[in-house]
Amino acid sequence: MTGKDSGVQRLGRECCGRIKVLLLMLAVLVLSPRAATAQSARSYLLKPAAVFDGANAPHSGWAVLVKGERIVAAGPLGEVGIPSGTEIIDLPGLTLLPGLIDLHTHLLLHPYNEALWDDQVLKEPFTVRVARAVAAARSTLMAGFTTLRDLGTEGAGYADVGLKQAIDQGVVPGPRLVVVTRAIVATGSYGPKGFDPGRARSDRQGRRLDQSLRRLPLGTERRGATHLFAVRIKRDRRGGPQQRPARRRPRHPS
Repeated sequence: MTGKDSGVQRLGRECCGRIKVLLLMLAVLVLSPRAATAQSARSYLLKPAAVFDGANAPHSGWAVLVKGERIVAAGPLGEVGIPSGTEIIDLPGLTLLPGLIDLHTHLLLHPYNEALWDDQVLKEPFTVRVARAVAAARSTLMAGFTTLRDLGTEGAGYADVGLKQAIDQGVVPGPRLVVVTRAIVATGSYGPKGFDPGRARSDRQGRRLDQSLRRLPLGTERRGATHLFAVRIKRDRRGGPQQRPARRRPRHPS
């Protein structure tokens, strides 16, 4: 590796670090309702080398005024009214641009070259998937995306709603989320072929599930069992769910 290559890589790491600091700062200033509530009266003036508004070439000498959780002004430094008590944040050598929006994401999934879709949906623990989603939300924000439309949890139920609430409450960092929870698809057109984790393949599997529910200790309900299992346990106390008699196949004369 040449000295020039080493210098380029060092400069790249330095720029990436400064950009991450800038994005994290903007996340705290703009995207955290908790921080905005506590500091609603505070103003910040961001002074980068240039501002890109998405319509024209980057504007040199522009500044961005942030008050609470709102960007209230952007334009030439001399034309932006600066309230008294505003904190000036100099960002030399950096270009500031509006937050990006991704209209099709799945935070509850990770790249298929790491794990196949089937393995993620059917084998990975739910808590691991949620933890990955929290990390993905943070890294997506640090990449400059401030709004995501997340189109389905892919077997994780309503976990995207909880993630959105955690971000909105300032518990974890992340972009604004528009969530849809469960996707609606035609039967058999999506997912593992010939297998539905929520449906037994035969009556025998249903009977096995019934027996497993009967063996559940009654204390499970008090230890935080899901509502579905709690209901089934209560029904078992009354003698178990009603079972339909098995249908007999009609005999045809030979």
